[in-house]
Amino acid sequence: MNPICKLFNIKYPIIQAGMVWCSGWKLASAVSNAGGLGIIGAGSMYPEVLRKHIQKCKHATDKPFGVNIPLLYPNIQEIINVVLEEGVKIVFSSAGNPTTWTKIFKEKGITVVHVIANTKFALKAQEAGVDAVVAEGFEAGGHNGREETTTLCLIPMIKAAINIPVIAAGGIGSGKSMLAAIALGADAVQIGSAFAVAEESSAHPSFKNKIISSAEGDTKLAMKKLVPVRLLKNEFADSIAQAEAAGADRTELLELLGRARAKLGMFEGDMENGELEIGQVSAMLNKIKPAREILQEIWQEYLSGLKSFRDLYDVTI
Repeated sequence: MNPICKLFNIKYPIIQAGMVWCSGWKLASAVSNAGGLGIIGAGSMYPEVLRKHIQKCKHATDKPFGVNIPLLYPNIQEIINVVLEEGVKIVFSSAGNPTTWTKIFKEKGITVVHVIANTKFALKAQEAGVDAVVAEGFEAGGHNGREETTTLCLIPMIKAAINIPVIAAGGIGSGKSMLAAIALGADAVQIGSAFAVAEESSAHPSFKNKIISSAEGDTKLAMKKLVPVRLLKNEFADSIAQAEAAGADRTELLELLGRARAKLGMFEGDMENGELEIGQVSAMLNKIKPAREILQEIWQEYLSGLKSFRDLYDVTI
């Protein structure tokens, strides 16, 4: 049995990423009900908002689901308390050192996965006791690794370095890219952008439409002096690029970023002044569809691709 399907007790080795402003209870429950693992993104939620999303997700699905927690969250202890009090069984941690919190989660019987972008932190996550890692390549949307290592290079390096399951992320939005990730050694895939445009995604309709109308080269990696983040190009992204070209320091970039910039774009629908986090795979997305349909299309294309390889080389796998 696939180690990730066994770990989470899910049908398909497909995980929906915990994206800020996109992945609330509706999307998470829809993906879980479809046989994947849905994730509630806590990064854009106050503690009590997260509590409500967890409770609604429990009512919407009897299947496993998880919560993604950025460990640099300013109210991290409150977020942790909500997760523990609500009996969440699966936690994906990111953006921080997993050592302290992994121990606490494991003591409560919670399955823990940590998101990394290089071998060094994959080894640290394994040492911290996590059950699996998400290895996220440079193509991914949102916050990104400073090394800018692509998924094609990252996955085999991580797989060779650790002995726990590896979930591939970054640039994966189809069955063909899933097949490539599995061929590289991944045990499963985590998909963000393709689910950001699901009908159940909490992203603003204007953001969804901008994603499906985007073309090759319409995203870029910005704010490397802060935390690298992949964005769709717009007036805000242009202002960041101009400031960086002019030598803006960290303080100046923080002032330009301001507060709630991602909410302004992704959730409230300001397509020019908001921060629009999405991956390179956005250029391949062209329709808003139900999460179940997205997952099934990916899985069926994966199986079709697998069969094509078998037929092409006349081998039994």
